Amino acid sequence: MEHDGREVVERIAPIAVDLGGSVLSALFLVVLGWVVAGWAQRGVRRGLGRIERMDPTLTGIIAAVVRYFILITVLIMVLAQFGVQTASILAALGALGLAIGLALQGTLANIASGVMLLFLRPFGVGDYVNANGHEGTVEEVGLFTTEMTTFDGIYQSVPNAGLWGGRIINYSRNPNRRHDIVVGIHYADDIDQAQRVLRDVLATDERVHSDPAPQILVRELADSSVNLGMRFWTSGDDYWPANFELRKQAKLALDRNGITIPFPQQDIHLHQKGVA
Repeated sequence: MEHDGREVVERIAPIAVDLGGSVLSALFLVVLGWVVAGWAQRGVRRGLGRIERMDPTLTGIIAAVVRYFILITVLIMVLAQFGVQTASILAALGALGLAIGLALQGTLANIASGVMLLFLRPFGVGDYVNANGHEGTVEEVGLFTTEMTTFDGIYQSVPNAGLWGGRIINYSRNPNRRHDIVVGIHYADDIDQAQRVLRDVLATDERVHSDPAPQILVRELADSSVNLGMRFWTSGDDYWPANFELRKQAKLALDRNGITIPFPQQDIHLHQKGVA
């Protein structure tokens, strides 16, 4: 009986030693991987934070992906310590990822588009944009959706894939914008005088830039009027206030100088046939 017990101990002892070594190695790998993952996450966050155009949301996402990648790698190494076939685990993870990708195609498309919007920054918070037909002031750019407010104060949440898939017009990106205001005068009026009047209107408004110089151009000889174009530049912030006000001032100035802004009209000639 004592002999049999000794044989059992002799058989179990190497297994216990190996198992204990594997457990200690696994614990060491877990602790080391956890520490390295934390260091890597903080390092990536600091490094990307130094990039001026990098969005904080995207920085956090990339840092988290790096951390979880390291932790998953450590988990696979730990399982290998206990003799688990890691090839089958990797195959299972690949199949699971493929299944999730197929089930979440729309969501993944929004995430991919959100990453591109956050990385390339075609617009930012506070910009007024028209992106693939969605127009408004950008309130927040998220990973899945972008929140916007229309010019009449309506909130809208737009999936990122719907913004990234078409042309993006950013009205706020450039500091200055050009105006093209068309004013019609009567064919009987003096064109040179009308041009001087409109030029004086622009010269008296401080919002109008002197460089490039404002221009008063003959745009069109229309059916009922000679159309003059007021072409000038202002800052983007002054665009709509200046546009509305200078239309009004142009009308008042032309009135004071006896220059008429005609309305569309037609001459109708009636021909009466003689009665036999």
